[in-house]
Amino acid sequence: MSETEILLTAPEPASPSQSPAFDAREYLHLIVSRWPLILLVTTLCVALALVHFFVTPPQYRAETLLQIEQRSPLALSDDSNPYLQAWLTQKYYPTQYRLLRSRGFAERVVQRLNLAPQLGLDSPGLDQSQAEVTDEVVLANLARRLLGGIRVDPISGTELVTLSYTASKAEQAAEVVNAFAQEYISWNVENRTVLINKTSSFLQNELQELKVALQDKEVQLEEYSRRTDIVTLDPSSNPTLQRLANLNSEVIRAQAELREKEARFRELSQLPRDSVADEESKGLISELRKERLRKEADYEAKLQIYKPDWPAMVELKAAIEDGDRAYQRAVDKHYKEAESRHRAEARAARNQTLRLESAMATVKSEAIDLGSVSVEYNNLQTELTELRRRQDYLLEQLSRTSMSARMFGNSESNVLVVEKALVPSTSFRPSLRLDLTGGLGSGLALGMALVLLLHFLDRTVKTPEELEKILQLPVLGVIPDVSEKSKGYGLSGYYGYRKQSRPTPSDPIRRIELLPALHPRQAVSEAYRSLRTALLLSSAEELKLISITSADSGEGKTATAVNLGTVLAQLGKRVLVIDGDLRKPRLFKIFKVSNRAGLVTFLTSNVSPETLVVATDVDNLFLCPTGPHPPNPSELLASDRMREFLQFAQANYDFVIVDTPPVLAVTDAVLVGAMCHGTILCFRANKVLREDVQRCRNRLLMSDVRILGAVLNRYAPPRSGAYGRKYYYYESYGEDVESSSAA
Repeated sequence: MSETEILLTAPEPASPSQSPAFDAREYLHLIVSRWPLILLVTTLCVALALVHFFVTPPQYRAETLLQIEQRSPLALSDDSNPYLQAWLTQKYYPTQYRLLRSRGFAERVVQRLNLAPQLGLDSPGLDQSQAEVTDEVVLANLARRLLGGIRVDPISGTELVTLSYTASKAEQAAEVVNAFAQEYISWNVENRTVLINKTSSFLQNELQELKVALQDKEVQLEEYSRRTDIVTLDPSSNPTLQRLANLNSEVIRAQAELREKEARFRELSQLPRDSVADEESKGLISELRKERLRKEADYEAKLQIYKPDWPAMVELKAAIEDGDRAYQRAVDKHYKEAESRHRAEARAARNQTLRLESAMATVKSEAIDLGSVSVEYNNLQTELTELRRRQDYLLEQLSRTSMSARMFGNSESNVLVVEKALVPSTSFRPSLRLDLTGGLGSGLALGMALVLLLHFLDRTVKTPEELEKILQLPVLGVIPDVSEKSKGYGLSGYYGYRKQSRPTPSDPIRRIELLPALHPRQAVSEAYRSLRTALLLSSAEELKLISITSADSGEGKTATAVNLGTVLAQLGKRVLVIDGDLRKPRLFKIFKVSNRAGLVTFLTSNVSPETLVVATDVDNLFLCPTGPHPPNPSELLASDRMREFLQFAQANYDFVIVDTPPVLAVTDAVLVGAMCHGTILCFRANKVLREDVQRCRNRLLMSDVRILGAVLNRYAPPRSGAYGRKYYYYESYGEDVESSSAA
C-alpha cells in the first residue's frame, strides 16, 4: 500500500485560550544549553570576589568573655514581690547590653582611658596634649567611631556575654576590647560604691534627727511627770480614761496608717510606672514585657539576615510597635488603677483619722476633769514608744547596708572577665573562603537569572515544542539548519545555480532547494520525507491542493514548496508546483526556466493552462511560473480564473503545491488558501516572533482557511536532545553512504 493511500484523521487542535503547562524540564534544558554564559558570569563573580579579597585591607577582631551577675547593691527589705523580681530579671540584662553599646559609655571609655591617640581616632579639634577630651562634639564623634567596631553578643540561657572589637591592627583590637571590659567593671564598682555611700549617709542623717527627737520627747515626759507628780497610770480604774486610752491608741494607729498611706502614695510617683503596674496587674505586665522582648530578639536575629525594608521585617517591626503600644496602654491603665487605689486608701485613712480625732476630742472634753493629766502623760509615752520603734527600724537598715558593703566589698564588681582578649593571629576580614563561596553562589544565581531573563526577553520561537504550544496545531516537520556546513547554502544565503541539467551526488551543497534530489541521503532530505509522511497522514479527506505560506519573508516557504514537491514526485506521483507569489517570484530562478508566460498570463488572457506548465529536471515534478508582474495581484488571485486554473491542476496532477506570499505582509495567501484543501505554515526558528505566529494563525482561521500544520525551518537541534541525537546520527550515516557511493 502506497503512502498516498494511508489516511488517518488528525486530532482536533487545542483551544487557543488554553495556556501551556509549566514544564520544569524545559527550563532545566535552557539552563544547561546556556552553560557557557553561566560559566562566564560565575567566573566574573569569582574574579570580583578575588579582587575584593586582595584589595580589602585586613580587619582583626578580638573577643573577651564576660560574666554579668545580677546582684542588687543593697538588701533593705526581706519581703520582695516574686513577680517584680522576675520582671526585673528580664529587664536587667537587656539594659546592661544597651549600656555597653551606648554613646555615653563609649565617651566614658574614651575620656577616662584616653584612647583617642592609641586608636588613631585623632580629630582636628582634639588637643592630644590634654589627658582628657573636653570638647563635647569631638568626644561624641570619637565615641561613635569607637562604637562602630564594638559588638555585644549575649550567650542565650547564661550570664555570659561576648564583647568584641574589630580594628585594622591586631594589637589595637585586643587593647580596645580589654580596655572596654575593664572600664565596664570600674563603672559598675563606682556605681555600687556611690549607691552604698548615699544610702549609708541617708540612714545616718535620719538616725541623728530621730535621736534628737527622741531625747526631746524623753525630756518632755520627764518634766511632765515631775510637774504633775505622775509616776504611773492605771486606765482600768476609770471607764472614761479606759475609753480615752483606747481612742488614743486608735488615733495613733490611724495616724501611723495615714502617714504610711500618704508615704506610699507619694512613693508611688517615685517608682517606675511599669513596676507599679506589674504589681497591680499581678504579673500581666511581666508577660507583656516577655512577649515584647521575645519579638525584639526575633527582630534583631532576623535583622542579621534581612534588610529592614523587607516586607516580613516591616511586618515584624509593625507587630513590635503594636506590642509596645499595647504594653504602654496596659502600664498606663494599671498604674492609674494603683494610683486611684492608693489615693482612695489615703483618703479613707485621713477620714478615719479625722473621725477618731473628733471622737477623741469629745472624750477628752468629757475626761478633762477626770484625768486630763493622765491623758497627756499617755500621749507623751505613746509618742516616745513610736519614736523608739522607728529608731530600731533605721538601725536595722543601716546594719544591713553595712553588712552588704562588707560582704561584697567596695572594689568588687558583679562583672567578671572569664576570658581576656588575646591579640588575634589571623585577620577576621576579608575571608577567602567566604568571598569565594559568595562569588561562586552569586555567580551561579546571576548567571541563571541572566539566562532566564534573556529567555523571557527573547520572543522568538526556538523549538518545535514551543511552536506547537503557541500555535496549538501539530508541527508536521522540522527542517535542520545546515548553513554552518556551507556558508553559501541556506534559507537566506546565496543561491548557486548548476551548469549541468541533471544533478549528481558529487556536486557540493550550494542551496537547500532541490536538496532531496541532489543529496537524498542527507539528514535534511530525510526531514522533508518525514514532512511528506506527516502531511499524507494529517487528513482523512481529499488532500491534493496544498498552499505553502509563512508569517513573514525569509522563513523558508519557497524552499519548503520546492522540496515538498520533490519528495512527493519521488513517490512516482505527478506533482505541480505553482508560483503563487506574484509580487516576488523565485521558482523560475530555482528551476532555471523562462518567466515570460505563467499564471498571470492565464489569469489575464484566454490561453490554455497546459501551455503554461513546464517540466523540471526532477522526474514527475512540473512548474507553473508567475509570468509577467501584474499591478493587482490580490484581485487576480481572488478571481474565478484562479479557481479554474486550480481545478485544471487538480484534475491533471496528483498533488498541487502553491507557493504564496507571507500572510502578515499581504492578503494573497489568505485568498489562495481558501481555495485549497489545506495550508502549511512555515516558520523560521530563532526569527519568527510568538506574536506573529499567533497573528498568522488567527488571520487564516478567521478566513476559514484550513491549516494542516506547521514546518519549523533552520532549526539547530542540541546534541543533548532526542531530536538532536537522531539528527546527528542520521547525518553521519548519510555522509558515510555518500562517501562509499562516490568511492
